[in-house]
Amino acid sequence: MPEVRIYHNPRCSKSRQSLELIRNHHIEPKVIEYLKTPPDRNDLVNILNKLGLSASDLIRKKDLVKLNKPTPENDQEAMDLIMEHPELIERPIIVYGEKACIGRPPETILDILL
Repeated sequence: MPEVRIYHNPRCSKSRQSLELIRNHHIEPKVIEYLKTPPDRNDLVNILNKLGLSASDLIRKKDLVKLNKPTPENDQEAMDLIMEHPELIERPIIVYGEKACIGRPPETILDILL
């Protein structure tokens, strides 16, 4: 069985709910608090490929406003912005083998786990 990883923010209710849901299915994931240990560029590219998303799609738009940052004009700018401000990453991200999803709503993670 491949490892289950959750890119987690303990202050986020959806992230906490997703972690609880995973554990309720008797799976102990590797918990990565991405604000303390952000993914490097290569990891982020791998995650995006598994999600089938662009870096721009992974940015929490309302947090751009909080940081007073303009919307990135291309994927490279989005990637650079995420590297500089990991708090912009949509959360939680669950990775299981070659599959990944964003746990919004948390029940969507069951699609890749079951």
